[in-house]
Amino acid sequence: MHEKFIRLTPVVYEYVVAHAPAPDAVLRDLLAETADLGPISMMQIAIEQGAFLTQLGHLIGARRAIEVGTFTGYSAISIARGLTDDGRLLCCDVSDEWAAIARRYFARAGLADRIELRVAPALDTIRSLPATPEVDLAFVDADKTSYRAYYEELLPRLRPNGVIVFDNVLWGGHVADASDQSEDTRALRALNDLVAADARVEAVMLPIADRLTIARKR
Repeated sequence: MHEKFIRLTPVVYEYVVAHAPAPDAVLRDLLAETADLGPISMMQIAIEQGAFLTQLGHLIGARRAIEVGTFTGYSAISIARGLTDDGRLLCCDVSDEWAAIARRYFARAGLADRIELRVAPALDTIRSLPATPEVDLAFVDADKTSYRAYYEELLPRLRPNGVIVFDNVLWGGHVADASDQSEDTRALRALNDLVAADARVEAVMLPIADRLTIARKR
């Protein structure tokens, strides 16, 4: 074990969250409504992930962003709040039910005119876009078996020094368990290996929630 490794116990995790920007009333209400959906609410990103996505957008001066997997909209609001004043976010999801919730909260957050949410297969949406490097920031948090395909479609559309962020890259630690040969786990292992070795990008895996990989296009 590396000597600087710190185990993230519940107490330490609460300390981390307490020192991240707190969700405002819109995000708190969205968290509560999403929790009412039941176990599927686990698909919601963590509070500190949302704060990180907002900060990342500010840091790179993101103007154009794409999100693959919007769910009820917490991550989309977080991303949109980090864009430039004239920034736009294109969201991809396949659920009308979740999209309806997300759109209500986009409006409450004053972001309805800056976020476009398309309910359709994400690959179809991405492939309909010009194959030109105009995207500054992409966030992928959707079906794990398609992560590789999303990566290959998004990368040509990413501008130099733009970034793709993948969620759930540790998959609860299962990617490090050789006995786990489930389809999702194998897909994430393959994605992690690909991105780490891909000369087109410079990538780092960060210990945020279920871990994020950030790949910067060279």
